[in-house]
Amino acid sequence: MNDDRRAQLHSLSIDRGGEARRGGVPAWSLLLVAVLAAGLAGGGVWFLTRPGEAPARTTQAQAPAQTAQAQPAQPQPQTPAPAPRASGLVASGYVVARRQATVSAEIIGRISEVLVEEGMTVEAGQVLARLDDERARLDLAQVEAQVLAAAARVRSLEAQAAEAQNVSLRAGRLFERAIASEASVTAAEAQRASLDAQLRAARAELEAARLRRESQIDYVDRHVVRAPFAGVVIAKNAQVGEILAPAAAGGGFTRTGVATLVDMASLELEVDVNEGQIQRVRPGQRVEAVLDAYPNWRIPARVEAIIPTADRSRATIKVRVALEERDERLLPDMAARVTFVES
Repeated sequence: MNDDRRAQLHSLSIDRGGEARRGGVPAWSLLLVAVLAAGLAGGGVWFLTRPGEAPARTTQAQAPAQTAQAQPAQPQPQTPAPAPRASGLVASGYVVARRQATVSAEIIGRISEVLVEEGMTVEAGQVLARLDDERARLDLAQVEAQVLAAAARVRSLEAQAAEAQNVSLRAGRLFERAIASEASVTAAEAQRASLDAQLRAARAELEAARLRRESQIDYVDRHVVRAPFAGVVIAKNAQVGEILAPAAAGGGFTRTGVATLVDMASLELEVDVNEGQIQRVRPGQRVEAVLDAYPNWRIPARVEAIIPTADRSRATIKVRVALEERDERLLPDMAARVTFVES
């Protein structure tokens, strides 16, 4: 009987070694993991909520306010008057010269001398080049001889006319005394009248010869090319030996001009403004110009004129801008940007 009870109690016990052999997890290891997890969670909560942290942040936040209260009040600087500012309307264009010319002669001729180079400053009337004028001077000498011949003929006829006048007077006195016939008087008068007519013709021929001489002198002078105004030579277009023909198309050894001259005092800006913004531009308006070559040089300027026509293809209107400051850095055809200033 006791053996039966002992067998029943043995059947109710748990076999620990069997569970380990079957691969199960021991209960004590699970308990250890749970204890470690609880410890880490508690440490994190303590780190986030440890005492003294919040007051420290509050103190740091209040420090700037306390410092600001401790400093004395400083006087506020006086606000300056608003200066003119750029309106935002920007246009681009180029430096152009109001006075620029390709200087040439009025006649066709071979260039015998060129007296200018690029960059040279010339005065109004200064000789730039000369054409071969040998044939023109020969023609002038011929006209001079014609003038001398006409003058000599006039002097001869004047003497003959004076003598005919005396003969006519003597014939008249003799006729009054009945010494000479009426026919002699008539012949003397006819001779005097003929010589007077010849004298008038000779004087007219002398005047014509003198006019031809003046014309030939002017023609000789046209072989000299002079500067029409003071300026700077920006291009030398011809060389000695080439033919200068102002009316020709140019090319080869034929040139239409000797040099290109620019009046630097007439430089200004021409900019294109969108026609939708042209109402923001007015004559006399202040402008600030900047050259692409010198971006730090701000040139004061003003609107000179608004050209009263529009470019259909580009939808722009050309505006002339007069520069109020200039020096040797300013050159024709430089690119520029302008900003229209509003007050």
